[in-house]
Amino acid sequence: MMPGKDGFTLAREIKKLQPDMPLIFLTAKAMREDMLEGFKIGADDYITKPFDSEVLLYKIKAIMHRKGGNPTIEKQEVTEYNIGQYRFQYKLRLLHYNGDIQKLSPKEAELLRLLCQHLNDVMPREEALLRIWHEDSYFTGRSMDVYIAKLRKYLRHDPAVEIINIHGQGYRLCAHNGVML
Repeated sequence: MMPGKDGFTLAREIKKLQPDMPLIFLTAKAMREDMLEGFKIGADDYITKPFDSEVLLYKIKAIMHRKGGNPTIEKQEVTEYNIGQYRFQYKLRLLHYNGDIQKLSPKEAELLRLLCQHLNDVMPREEALLRIWHEDSYFTGRSMDVYIAKLRKYLRHDPAVEIINIHGQGYRLCAHNGVML
């Protein structure tokens, strides 16, 4: 019932790319055949509307606990990035350039990491606000703008690196030769 693609097709595509990805169907389709199809695809649970949101939260927690979090994400954790002529060590919160080292604040490091994860692509503004500030409000938005300005200042020495505003969407960290280690 989604536009352009049904949930079963999407679930098959997800399972094909990441077989260990936890999957819960939350749907109005309550027929036995639909439920069986969902489980055949690999669903961990199949919940029909109306549903109890508290029960849903506990089911999600149980599935995540049983699966041990999301192993695909944990295996791919990147902690160092090359951004043009800069080297960013996320865990140490250090930005290296031509022998100089800039120590970053925790929020600066988190924001730069998110930008690096979206290197040369748009980092949605809402994603950063929710992941770093845990809310999307006018005040947290202004705070993030200040941190973006600070990061631009730190990255100003390399003309091949820039943070661009994408109106109505977010920011893009553009870097030639930007490679993750």
